[in-house]
Amino acid sequence: MSDCLETGGFGLYLHWPFCQAKCPYCDFNSHVVASVDQTRWAAAFEKEIDRVAELTSDRVLNSVFFGGGTPSLMDVETVDRILARVQKRWRLANDLEVTLEANPTSIEAQRFTGYRDVGVNRVSVGVQALNDTDLRALGRLHSADEALAAVEIARTTFDRVSFDLIYARQNQTVGEWQSELTRALELEPDHLSLYQLTVEDGTSFGDRFKRGLLRGLPNEDLGADLWDVTQNACVKAGLPAYEVSNHAKRGQESRHNLIYWRSGDWAGIGPGAHGRLTLDGIRHETVCVKSPGGWIAQVESGALGLDVGTALVKADILEERVIMGLRVVDGIEMPAEWIANKLNKINDLVDLGHLKNIKSKLNVTVQGRPVLNAVISHLLTD
Repeated sequence: MSDCLETGGFGLYLHWPFCQAKCPYCDFNSHVVASVDQTRWAAAFEKEIDRVAELTSDRVLNSVFFGGGTPSLMDVETVDRILARVQKRWRLANDLEVTLEANPTSIEAQRFTGYRDVGVNRVSVGVQALNDTDLRALGRLHSADEALAAVEIARTTFDRVSFDLIYARQNQTVGEWQSELTRALELEPDHLSLYQLTVEDGTSFGDRFKRGLLRGLPNEDLGADLWDVTQNACVKAGLPAYEVSNHAKRGQESRHNLIYWRSGDWAGIGPGAHGRLTLDGIRHETVCVKSPGGWIAQVESGALGLDVGTALVKADILEERVIMGLRVVDGIEMPAEWIANKLNKINDLVDLGHLKNIKSKLNVTVQGRPVLNAVISHLLTD
């Protein structure tokens, strides 16, 4: 395999599957339960970390990411036990990034101070909107004022803070989004994740859409205008896109997500978590049992909680690299043989102004980013 496919780093993703409520747009593996035995769950994560570390003991860990679900519902003691076991089982990079996702309703100054003291050094806050009406439509439990207060608590506690917003919402105008985004940028964030609302199968929104009950979604032209507003405002504020939906000041990019986008390895631990692990020189897809009860029972029984699965062949690895790597503004390097085989398709996209091709490196242009899925599809079809 070409050296250009051997970079990307090594990360650990930990999935906490529990939430206070299920958002109607969410297709993540999240579950609303009355109570969680956090002592039991901490012990299960410790066991699984031990087993996965045995497979990857030669790796230097670059990042840890607590995702969900709502990881900010975890007790500080639970996070402490997990991070203590991580520190014990892997060699850690000097600039280890430890991110925890948080919802505004579960952000408290005391809890956040506790997270910081046990090793969390970056938080990602799920704000989603700064408009109370739209927050209710999105199924969020917090108000805009609560979201702003949560971001302020995060900023006074951690050196690195990101927050998420969803745009292209129902009945949203360009002017409304411009105003909301301006308000967000006035907070002087280091990192913003700005996602266009997508309607996924299996979600409440997906069901409503199929029945014709989800009205007011933007058409293609309005979606393009909202995209343009997003890019222009963020560039002006010093947060250019480094990935299709992610904007950051220089040096504040999410190191963990860059592992995904740059074809690095990561161990996925927790219900439904996926991963990519290179073992004995062979890259594998890994997947965990999806149900929380099934996963914790499997781990407690003494079995490995993730299935190493079938080894990925070179064609699979290259296809994943295109799908993930072209999301990043820096682009990707591909083997010369692959470039030669795809040269006609590459040239088609270059002529359209959607792609740059310099030797073995491909970059999607500013004009190509809004139609990234079409660019990738064109490259990967025979």
